[in-house]
Amino acid sequence: MSVTTRQHSVERLTKTQADLQEDASQQRKKIAALTKAIGDLERSSVRTTSASTRASKARRIEAKNKELSRAEEKLADIKVKQAKSLGLLNQAIRNLDRAEEGVQKKQDTEDDRRRDRQLKHARELTRAAREQARLYAEMANSPLVIDLARLPTRITVLYLAADPIGSSPIRLRLDEEHRLIAERIRASDYREAIEFASWWATRPGDLLQALNEHKPHILHVSGHGTAQHELVLQDANAQSKLVRKEDIAVTLATVSDHVRLVVFNSCFSEGQAEAVTQHIDAAIGLNAAIGDEAARVFAGQFYSSIGFGHSVQVAFDQALVQLRLEGIGEDEKFELHARDGVNPADIVLVRPLGLPAL
Repeated sequence: MSVTTRQHSVERLTKTQADLQEDASQQRKKIAALTKAIGDLERSSVRTTSASTRASKARRIEAKNKELSRAEEKLADIKVKQAKSLGLLNQAIRNLDRAEEGVQKKQDTEDDRRRDRQLKHARELTRAAREQARLYAEMANSPLVIDLARLPTRITVLYLAADPIGSSPIRLRLDEEHRLIAERIRASDYREAIEFASWWATRPGDLLQALNEHKPHILHVSGHGTAQHELVLQDANAQSKLVRKEDIAVTLATVSDHVRLVVFNSCFSEGQAEAVTQHIDAAIGLNAAIGDEAARVFAGQFYSSIGFGHSVQVAFDQALVQLRLEGIGEDEKFELHARDGVNPADIVLVRPLGLPAL
């Protein structure tokens, strides 16, 4: 068999390997989408009180699970074909090596150089194929990588603010906090992955409108709180309007499909944070009154860390450290709560750019 024929064999098998890798990638995307759909249906089924609705969702879940099983079986079949194709490619390269060695003495200097370039290229393709196969195998066994790959390519942080007349002798500098958060997000690595939206002079009637309109992944609430763990919003006359923590919790339960984190940057909000984690993965609150500067510095550093791709736990810890570095203190007043079975160290909200999808 001629050298040219063996070269064609290497090229053909290399293309086959690339096609199989593309097929595997498509199946992983399908599996990820089905897994998310099943999770959404299961959470929705738990929340509904209608028996007929639950039965309907159960049928849809069963159908999705069957489709998921078929996709997983197809992916397993593709992996078997990848392993077989890689073995044939390695053998073809070895055959090409032997054939080229046989004609080496007969070729002139230019032919030798051309052969070396072709051989190097074929070997690089083989090494790349092996490395990609290894990386895919590692990714399949890494829950953290899978979770990162399934993150949305862009998240929304919704900033809700309220500082009604007479709620405090000193008006809060919420505009300064908002400005600092925006600056810190713009200065982070993954600023293009974060949309920062805001809603001012928030009234109780604005809550669902703002949540439905922006569909945030992070809800940030700045303003006042009471010692009874009530959130201070405002009415049509810019006067204080109190909202109970229980009502905040049931409100957020209706948007738990997209809200992952709530930050209550207001006094005495620990009770609110604890209440909402019945439905939301994580929440931050305050166990006492807080100074305006401390609240502002904490928020700026927290969103800076989120924008650099850190987990919620790391971002929280770094925000507390920043309070100490600034000599402000009050770091002991911030509390991080999480839903049962959820570890804030595993919650990464910003997807690193260039991460391959599964």
